[in-house]
Amino acid sequence: MIETGTLWTVIVVLGLGSFGLRFVFTGLVGDRAMPAWLLRHLRYTAVAILPALVAPQVVWPAATGGDFDTPRAAAAAVTLLVGLITKNVLMAVLSGGSTLYGLLYLLG
Repeated sequence: MIETGTLWTVIVVLGLGSFGLRFVFTGLVGDRAMPAWLLRHLRYTAVAILPALVAPQVVWPAATGGDFDTPRAAAAAVTLLVGLITKNVLMAVLSGGSTLYGLLYLLG
């Protein structure tokens, strides 16, 4: 186990780092207008985060010990397809979730 002092040092340093990153954008830059090129790039941040969080669970699912899993791959494919067709994030997430749980129920 990690020593208590080391653990609290890591927690405090990470907390200060997190606060510092947020303060730079909200405290120092928050009242200024951002350039158009930066706003254009920031629009894609949310679109990039979801696949980055989901991809490891599709490629190496912890629930199966890292083995390929058909329900998870099918749910990812359905989510991608519905998202591309409808351009609706909520519809894509709901269709992927229902595909995942439906296939997990049917395939065991």
